[in-house]
Formats: sequence, C-alpha cells, structure tokens
Amino acid sequence: MKRDSRLSAVLHALLHMAHHKGPMTSEALAQCMSTNPVVVRRTLAGLREMGIVRSEKGHAGGWVLARPLEAITLAEIHEALGEPGLLAMAHSSDNPQCLVEQAVNAALGDAFAEAEALLRERFGTVTLAALADDFSRRFAAHGHAGAHNGS
Repeated sequence: MKRDSRLSAVLHALLHMAHHKGPMTSEALAQCMSTNPVVVRRTLAGLREMGIVRSEKGHAGGWVLARPLEAITLAEIHEALGEPGLLAMAHSSDNPQCLVEQAVNAALGDAFAEAEALLRERFGTVTLAALADDFSRRFAAHGHAGAHNGS
C-alpha cells in the first residue's frame, strides 16, 4: 500500500519558505519536495485557498507564507491537502457477509477512528512555529551555519 507523504513534503517546503528571504519559485520548492513544479503549484493552490500561502507574480515572484508561523497549524495544512487518510492500514472488505470479517472490522474500525481522532486533535495543537523551532535547535546542535544538507 502506497503511503501519502504530501503532508510531510508540504511541511518541508513551508519551513524552507519560512527561512528563505523573499518568495520561492515553484522550481526551487520542487527541489525541496523532490517533485516537479507542476505538483508544487497544484499542491500549494489548496494552501493558497485556505490563506496559508500566497503567490506573487512577476520577475521576483514566487510563493510566500501568508500568515505568521504561529498562526498555521498542521490541522489546517492537512485540511488544505484534502484531508488525506492518516493511517495506511485498513480493514478488509473482501467478504462483507462473513460474520468473522464483520467482528474484526468492527474492532479495527473503532481503533482506527480513535487513532485518527487523536492525530487530528494533536495536529490542531502543532504550529509551523513549533516545527521551525525544533529545526533550529537540531541545526544548532549540529553546529551548522548555512543550508541544511541540501534538502
């Protein structure tokens, strides 16, 4: 089963935007996200609609954060991405009439719902500022004073 890593990739790009002086082009962000500029534009369009980023046109244009890091939560970013599933596991639906499958799915369904609710709640409390602070601490602990490992 393929995992959806868009949230992680977007957070990576947003932290680069936060530390960059001025707008970042889709091409530069594509390098950060290991994807192509079309994917960046498509992905950031949802974030623009939620007021998380904005695009600036022109020669020196590109993408910038539309709000302070403290005002952007992981929950908002997750929502802007279309609320992709948070868990890669799922229950079986091969034989819905099977009473064993029904019992297993009921137990798993409750557990999955509780886990997703806990993740969503946690996402509402984590801001981009907290991630940026954590990055800065890690960066300082490694004694770096420039870009970090090219990513």
